[in-house]
Amino acid sequence: QLQFVESGGGLVQSGESLRLSCVVSGGIMSRYSMSWFRQAPGKERDLVASIGWTGGETYYADWVKGRFTVSRKNTENAIYLQMNDLSPEDTGIYYCNVDQTRAFGPVSTPLAHAFRSWGQGTQVVVSS
Repeated sequence: QLQFVESGGGLVQSGESLRLSCVVSGGIMSRYSMSWFRQAPGKERDLVASIGWTGGETYYADWVKGRFTVSRKNTENAIYLQMNDLSPEDTGIYYCNVDQTRAFGPVSTPLAHAFRSWGQGTQVVVSS
């Protein structure tokens, strides 16, 4: 079973940046699409961004396009999320996960409820 350790969150002001990291252990993640999710206070967990197994394909939710950049480093079993120009609407707990439904496939856009295992997440709070 995969284990996830997310880090890099914090309290920042509007307009500032954060870089989130997630290290995966317990399995091979390099052949699968990976994603970042965000759970805002009182809301469901939603997809933020995904990256294909090669790193060459990406997907972004509309509300982060142009501000967030997802990347991965397979040799370190890691995925990253560079978040720029943050706003209070970005506040929430950020989680990563690995879509193991298809190896060596295109970037995926999974729903959060498709996953059974999650890490603790990393909290991002953006003040105005």
